[in-house]
Amino acid sequence: MRPRLRTRLTTLAVATAIFGIGLDLPAQSASPAGPHPIRREFRGAWVASVANIDWPSKPGLSAWQQQAELIAILDRARDLRLNAILLQVRPAGDALYASTLEPWSAYLTGVEGRPPEPYYDPLAFAVKEAHARGLELHAWFNPYRARHPSATGPHARTHLSVTHPHWVRRYGKYEWMDPGEPGVLAHSVKVALDVVKRYDVDGIHVDDYFYPYPETDSTKAEVPFPDSTSYARYRAKGGALGLSDWRRWNVDRYVERVYVGTKRLKPWVKVGISPFGIWRPGYPASIQGFDSYEKLAGDSRKWLREGWVDYFTPQLYWPIARTAQSYPVLLDWWIGENVKGRHMWPGHNSSRAAAGSAEWGPDELNNQVRATRATTGTGQGATGDIFFSMRSLMPVQGAARSPQSVGVATQPPPPAQAEALADKLVAELYGEPALIPASPWLGTQRPARPVARVERDAASGDEVVRVMSALGVRWITVQVRRGDTWRSWVLPAAQRSLVIGDADSAPADDVVVRAVHRNGRESLPLQLRGAHR
Repeated sequence: MRPRLRTRLTTLAVATAIFGIGLDLPAQSASPAGPHPIRREFRGAWVASVANIDWPSKPGLSAWQQQAELIAILDRARDLRLNAILLQVRPAGDALYASTLEPWSAYLTGVEGRPPEPYYDPLAFAVKEAHARGLELHAWFNPYRARHPSATGPHARTHLSVTHPHWVRRYGKYEWMDPGEPGVLAHSVKVALDVVKRYDVDGIHVDDYFYPYPETDSTKAEVPFPDSTSYARYRAKGGALGLSDWRRWNVDRYVERVYVGTKRLKPWVKVGISPFGIWRPGYPASIQGFDSYEKLAGDSRKWLREGWVDYFTPQLYWPIARTAQSYPVLLDWWIGENVKGRHMWPGHNSSRAAAGSAEWGPDELNNQVRATRATTGTGQGATGDIFFSMRSLMPVQGAARSPQSVGVATQPPPPAQAEALADKLVAELYGEPALIPASPWLGTQRPARPVARVERDAASGDEVVRVMSALGVRWITVQVRRGDTWRSWVLPAAQRSLVIGDADSAPADDVVVRAVHRNGRESLPLQLRGAHR
C-alpha cells in the first residue's frame, strides 16, 4: 500500500513543482534570528573518456593541453554551481591514471600503454583541481569492457586481453571480460580498490555495462554472449544455478566486494552505481522496455535493497510525458525500493535535452529536476541529480572559459541550445550554492568549529572573512546578513578568505561560519560580527 500512496503524493508534488504552484526559488530574505539552511542537493555531471566524448577531446594531446581542457570543465562545473564530477578513469581495462595493474589509456595518449608527455597523473591532478573548486571527484569505472569499437591500434602488452586472453570474449564489435571467470572478478575489484587506496577520491562509481547489451545477427536474432566455457566449468564444480541466475550472481559478487572493500579501506568514500533506469518491465505496472535484470544480468534492485551502495543513480533518460518510461513514475518506484535509505540521485539525459526535439523541449530538463525535488515532500525522496554528460553543459565555441580560449584543440562545440540549457538550469534552479547531502551511515563525526575572523583588508578596505583553521573538512560555509537579507557561500576547505563587502559597504550585521566534514556533517556555527572601519 505504501508505494501506491507515495506515487499519488509524488504525482501531486510533481505537478505543483512543474506548473508553477510554489516554484522553488532562492530565498532572498530571512529573519535576523538566523539564516536559512543551505540547500542539500547533489549536483553532478559525468565526464566520459571513452571515445573521447568529454575529456580529453582527442587522444594524443600534450599534458598541458589535457590539463587546460580539464580545468575548463571544472571551472564550468563550478560556475554552474554543480558540486561533483564523475570522471571516467577506466573505460576498457585501461587507466587514465598511474596504474601497475592496467595500461595507460589510448584515449589519453593515442597509444595504449604510453604515459602522458610531459608526465603527470591525470587522476591526482583532477582530484586536486576539483577539490580546489569545492567539487567532489568520483572515479568512474567500467567493470568488464575490454575494448570499445572506437579504439584504434593494438593493445599494450600489459592489457589483460594479452596477459590473460582466456578471460576475454569477442562479442560483436567489442571485447568483453567474462564476468564468470574468477580471475576477472578478482582483478576488477582489485583495480577499483587500488584507486580507493591511492587517491583522495570522494566516490567510486560504476556504470551500467555489466554483461554487455545484446548483439544481433543479420536476421536481427540475438547473439548469445560466449560464456559457455566458464559456465560449464562452474557446473562441473557442482554449481546448481541456471545460466541467468549464475550471471547475476557473478555481478552481485563484484558489486558487494567493491562496496565492502571500499568501506574497509576508507569508510567515507561513497560507492555509487548508475544502472539502466528500468529494473524489469512491469515495475511499476505502466513501465515497458528493456529488461536489464535478464539482458545485462544486473539485479540493480537487489544492490539497492541490500545497501551495497551509498548512492544510486538509475539512468532515467526518458521525458516526463512518455508513459511507457516516464521519468517521475520510474523515480518514484525506485524511491519505494530504497529500503536502506541510501542517496537517490537519478541520472538525466542532458545530451538529448541539449540536442532538442518535440519530446525534449526547452523546459524538459528543468522540469525533471523539479520532479526530483518534489519527491522530498513525500518523506525519503531523491536529493540530487546527475547529468550525462558534461559536454552538454559546456559553453559554445569562443565563450569564456572554453578550452579554445587557451589554444586547446577540442571536439566540435555543442549546439547553441546546450549553452541555453545550462543557462536556464542556473537561472531557474541553481541560483544558490548547494551542499552535498550528508551520509550519516558513513559516520556521525561532526567537525570542530572553524577558527575565523572578519576584518577590513588593509590594502583595499574590503570586508573579508578569514579562516585560520579548518582541519579535516571538505567545505567551509559562510552566511552573511545585511538587514533582513542573508547571502550564502560554499567554499572549498583550502580557501582561506572571502570578500563579503567592498570598502564602501557598511559592516555586515551577522556572519555565520561552519565547517563541513566530507561525510556531510556540519560543525556548530561560529557567529561573528561585521568588521568596523
